[in-house]
Amino acid sequence: MKPRKQYPSDVSREQFERLRPLFEGVRKRTKPRTVDLYEVFNAVLYLLKSGCQWRMLPHGFPKWRTVHSYFAKWSEPGSDGISVLERALKNQLASPAPNRDATS
Repeated sequence: MKPRKQYPSDVSREQFERLRPLFEGVRKRTKPRTVDLYEVFNAVLYLLKSGCQWRMLPHGFPKWRTVHSYFAKWSEPGSDGISVLERALKNQLASPAPNRDATS
């Protein structure tokens, strides 16, 4: 499988690995995961950045229904009123990638 096109909204694998524990704790482990959470998170970031419709998610990302399902789970507020997605986005903004300017 050839790698998908990179988008400005993508995070590096290194950045995602710091966020992975947040996302893995959301889903109940009923069966092995068949989708790469890194790709799902980048798809969510693409949607948030571009404002495109779910069905217009570019090819190369996981299926839009899969991305929407994870987005819905990650957006549910926790006991403190903050969702996992909001926590991850704040964490990402607090520690930008070394090769990116924090103001961009």
